[in-house]
Amino acid sequence: MGAGRPRVWVTFTGVLEILGAIGLHVPVTRTVAAICLALLFVAMFPANIRAAQNDTGLSSMKLSLRVLVQMIFVVACLVVA
Repeated sequence: MGAGRPRVWVTFTGVLEILGAIGLHVPVTRTVAAICLALLFVAMFPANIRAAQNDTGLSSMKLSLRVLVQMIFVVACLVVA
């Protein structure tokens, strides 16, 4: 899973997001899942900026919208945690 394979990374992080969302629905894992998702969203943010600014071959939302959405996701996770 190299840095030059954006589709692999998108799939991998998508799976992590799905697993985190499932974890939010399980009371015993809710806090850990929320914290891990918040960290994942923060870790993915530079890649989202790059995707919004460059033609990566993947569809991406505009940077201003992505920043807003990312902030909402992180805050929501912290509220749940």
